[in-house]
Amino acid sequence: MTENSETSEMVRVAGQSPQWASGVVPIAIVMISLNEGHNMTAVLENIKGFAAEVFLVDSYSSDETVDIALAHGVHVVQRKFRGFGDQWNFAMSELPITAPWTMKLDPDERLTDELKKSIRGIIEKNGANAFTLRRRLWFMNQPLHVIQVILRGWKTGTCHFSDVLVNEHPLVEEHATNTVGFLEHHDSPDLHHWFEKQNRYSSAEALSTYRGSRLAFSPRLFGNQLERRMWVKSKLMHMPFRSLIVFLYSYLWQGSWRAGRVGLTWSRMRSDVYRMRARKLFEMRLNGRELSIPASPAGQPHPRVQQF
Repeated sequence: MTENSETSEMVRVAGQSPQWASGVVPIAIVMISLNEGHNMTAVLENIKGFAAEVFLVDSYSSDETVDIALAHGVHVVQRKFRGFGDQWNFAMSELPITAPWTMKLDPDERLTDELKKSIRGIIEKNGANAFTLRRRLWFMNQPLHVIQVILRGWKTGTCHFSDVLVNEHPLVEEHATNTVGFLEHHDSPDLHHWFEKQNRYSSAEALSTYRGSRLAFSPRLFGNQLERRMWVKSKLMHMPFRSLIVFLYSYLWQGSWRAGRVGLTWSRMRSDVYRMRARKLFEMRLNGRELSIPASPAGQPHPRVQQF
């Protein structure tokens, strides 16, 4: 197998036991992780009996992430994290997926029963090559009533990801259909975790902009939904009062006002993240050097999983 034009040999170790009990839907669920032990039990219980296969690409977690996954029979490999797009493209090209369908899932997401039923129906009808779903955001353990329509499932072998440092997107050219039900996104267990996560994301986004990296998808005002989103994103960083625009968009357009004080807090904090990114970008341009992002806490290779 190749990676960055160089041949890397996979080190095989003792088999992972027990094996994942195949669910009723012929779909492989793929996740990537770093220190997601607080989410792993809940997400794996959520998809038990649903997914035929489950894979995890771990970036050397120092908590119980890998042990929990192995105890549930998940196929785990470990690989150094170089960027979200890079990690997902590795997963799509190198994991031994045999199910006819593949779905991207984050450890902090949960499928409702209605969504599981809808996905199963789409696959059984075989009338589409991909599917989108509605993701509902949660904040401070409360639903925000903020809904995002995102592409998350496709026929195996038909998808690759935008090769970007952060905010990657699955790229599937085939016909996609919509699901019903919700993917519940429990973003962070508490505000301390949320602030640490956003600090890293804003640094990565500012660094990507400083390097002049391309967006995840070509921006077009009159293109598809993702192209329009990229167009807005490309213009937003140059707009005056952009933090206010982000707040009004989050609070009024996305409808977080319906969550009361929790929604107001989330909208204000979303605008703060844009301020963080803009100030970090200003600092790099002022000093003429890249921001130094400390490496995330990482553990040692796990002796029971494959290393890449």
